[in-house]
Amino acid sequence: MNRDEILEQFSKLLDVMNDLREKCPWDMKQTWESIRVLSIEEVHELSDAIMEDNPEEVKKELGDILLHIVFYSKIAMEKGYFDVGEVCQTLIEKLIRRHPHIYGDVKVDGQEEVLQNWEQIKLKEKGNKKNGLLDGVPKGLTGIVKAYRMQEKASQVGFDWDEAEKAYEKVEEEWAEYQEAQTKEEQEEEFGDYLFALINYARLKGINPDNALEKCNIKFKTRFESMEAQAEAMNKGLKDLNLEQMEELWQNAKKH
Repeated sequence: MNRDEILEQFSKLLDVMNDLREKCPWDMKQTWESIRVLSIEEVHELSDAIMEDNPEEVKKELGDILLHIVFYSKIAMEKGYFDVGEVCQTLIEKLIRRHPHIYGDVKVDGQEEVLQNWEQIKLKEKGNKKNGLLDGVPKGLTGIVKAYRMQEKASQVGFDWDEAEKAYEKVEEEWAEYQEAQTKEEQEEEFGDYLFALINYARLKGINPDNALEKCNIKFKTRFESMEAQAEAMNKGLKDLNLEQMEELWQNAKKH
């Protein structure tokens, strides 16, 4: 589609949203709170489609997320808060403000300086000295993603290892401390430190640990399902097999 066609389709989407709010019994009753959990679900479905490298599903899930953005904005307009045009306007202003190397006279040398400028501008925008650099990391993120984002942000002010191998020494140090822990509470704390250090090492090696773990999850699920299929072909369930037999099925699954 060209630019005019894209704008036409977006306009039609707004018209459809208006119709739904006026005529559909379900859509008429929805609030920000009622569709919040659905929005979270849609983001996870988009994540699944991305990890499966499925462009058609990514397109569909992006559509669902766009619907939610328009839906929230429509509800806000009805309450007199703002409309979708103001949402776009606010975003455009922020992007221009946070890219002074494009829309201003600031010079940058690589993406690291872009990120550093972004965070510094973001802090200035808040205008409250009580807001620290890490306050922008959402509380609801999963532990791995939250650790990764905090480490990224800390790195942007220079609080970081200068090379990955030094970070790996910290991984080994934390693992040794975990092994020396005595109580359950100490073990939990030290294992958390170990995971945090491991995530930091992955980041410095250019690996997104959450993506890496999700790919591992997908691989494990595929192989385990193959084991179940192999067992079913033998007229058995996995619980009917011993560990040695299951290991044989696992190795067969790996080969295929």
